[in-house]
Amino acid sequence: MRDLAALPVAVDAMGGDHSPGEIVAGAKRASEELGIEVVLVGPPELVGDTLGLELVACTEVIAMDEDPAGGVRRKKDSSLVIAAELVRDNKACAMVSAGNTGATMGAALLRMGRIKGVHRPCIATPLPRPGRSPGVLVDAGANAECTASMLVQFAQMASAFSTARFGTPSPSVGLLSIGEEPSKGTPLVKETHEILKDPSAGVNFAGNVEGRDLLGSSFDVVVTDGFTGNVALKTMEGTLRFLMGELFSVFGTNDETRAATDVLMPHLAPLAASLDPESAGGAMLLGLEGVCIISHGSSSATAMMNAISVGHDLATAGITESLRQAIHS
Repeated sequence: MRDLAALPVAVDAMGGDHSPGEIVAGAKRASEELGIEVVLVGPPELVGDTLGLELVACTEVIAMDEDPAGGVRRKKDSSLVIAAELVRDNKACAMVSAGNTGATMGAALLRMGRIKGVHRPCIATPLPRPGRSPGVLVDAGANAECTASMLVQFAQMASAFSTARFGTPSPSVGLLSIGEEPSKGTPLVKETHEILKDPSAGVNFAGNVEGRDLLGSSFDVVVTDGFTGNVALKTMEGTLRFLMGELFSVFGTNDETRAATDVLMPHLAPLAASLDPESAGGAMLLGLEGVCIISHGSSSATAMMNAISVGHDLATAGITESLRQAIHS
């Protein structure tokens, strides 16, 4: 096997609402500003100008609104499938896509395969904690229906991810519920709580966490099923976008607000940047024999550059082996 540090990151040039322009621009920035080798994947006639980056040609694209499973089965020469195969064949250290999330997961799972013993892969998404390293929300949308054993594995893998990605030693794990008491929650939450509190679970379990405490949480990892996690994530994103939009709309409306803007903006701008999902770049699909980074569908060049950086850093840090050890320890 080739040294992962010497391998490029495979980028789905046709993934996302702003492809290929923003995707190619972000890949170029990752190459020039970060020194990360990148290879684009897509049909040459659709990608167009690659800005000097290498292109692995394919003939098909899985659309954003296309049936994920059907698209992966039918379109074996799609940019998503070929990107996953590059990782599988040790021709790329990681793959990144802002395209159809379900299809990205399907292509990565079918081509890379699961780590032995993993029930289901899950999506780990950074949670902003201004002034501190980000937390991790898992599962953020891969599995709508889960069992307790799946949630326990999510906690184990997310703990390893938190350490590898953010350098968090012995990450504290919280279980998302409707109350802090162990007696609160659905039967699934109660069953999972009983397993996680046992030291044999292999995680630093700190108890239940409520939805109001997700942002700025004292928990390093928050575990839930994919349905709840995805709703919680998008609710937070929408709320933050609304609040920041309303706040900034007030600035500059009169002399008083213009004066206040001069004072507050140097303090608010870094806060807004830390809360911007684009700064995280993307979420990782945990549990695969390879690195797959899923970016937001509306990713800009900046978000794509950050996603490529995350994929490269995790791959070269040996995240797959860390996840393997977390499951089998």
